[in-house]
Amino acid sequence: MRKGYWNSVWREFKKNRLALAGLIIVLCLFAMALMAPLLAGDRPYVYADRGKVYFPLFFDYPELRNMDLRKDIYAGFKVFPPVPYSPSEYDLDSIVVAPSAKHFLGTDEQGRDLASRMIHGTRVSIFIGFIAVFMYVAIGIIVGAIAGYYGGKVDMIISRVIEIVMCFPTFFLILTILALWGPSLASVMVVIGITGWTGIARIVRGEFMKLRELDYVTASRAAGARDSWIIIRHILPNAMAPVLVSATFGIASTILVESSLSFLGFGVQPPTPSWGDILSQSRDFMDFAWWLTLIPGFAIFITITAYNLVGEGLQDALDPKAISK
Repeated sequence: MRKGYWNSVWREFKKNRLALAGLIIVLCLFAMALMAPLLAGDRPYVYADRGKVYFPLFFDYPELRNMDLRKDIYAGFKVFPPVPYSPSEYDLDSIVVAPSAKHFLGTDEQGRDLASRMIHGTRVSIFIGFIAVFMYVAIGIIVGAIAGYYGGKVDMIISRVIEIVMCFPTFFLILTILALWGPSLASVMVVIGITGWTGIARIVRGEFMKLRELDYVTASRAAGARDSWIIIRHILPNAMAPVLVSATFGIASTILVESSLSFLGFGVQPPTPSWGDILSQSRDFMDFAWWLTLIPGFAIFITITAYNLVGEGLQDALDPKAISK
């Protein structure tokens, strides 16, 4: 598609205040995921001792490995991240402590800092969301493009396969596969990726069936262009708009599925922090440790809402009637 088209889409997208707010939240979450070690960790940025200057967060120093640098009173100068605790660090003197100056989002049942676990848990949610959606979008595009471009018996066979896969409840299918494979970060991404492609395939199939009859495609075919060239160069770029919308909604759904799996114990396994796992561990403390339930629940809610707002904004911005105004 031409650059001017996407400029028009962006211009329409910016008119939607809620969608723009959702995009800002998504970008902030993405930045938090990328900078998690800089925002929460037990190693300082800079540590000066006896005339030497160290950068423990960025480099490994053998002489500092077994030291608790926070409690070193002889250090001349040290600068820690805003949350000076690692997500797996235990503090047995601060078990299930409410938000305070020391732990501003409180601690869990093992004395781990909730703010640190939430920040590092963002990486898991964003990473799984993007990788899993990328996988099933790629599968869906390939399958849908083949079905939509060639039509006939090929389309009939692929359409029946899509319908069969869609007959199975996706969440229970994921649970079944994870029960066989065993839960892990990689298996969660792969399972979500190989079970979520059907919706994308149907969208791409419909777009290809519509676009393959246009004059420029017919002319390219008459000129002797290969099918792969026509699909990749001429049809696919013009079929991507609805795919982008579906992928945006898909990231929100994937984050919700991952949180649900972790809550049930089938998702990312400890000690890797995950919002769903944090929420799961709060079940025994709901009566008095409100922060263990409210904070991860609110993070999941805000993230899913932000992605849905971006998806709706893209959907409206990609509407030909809006672009033609």
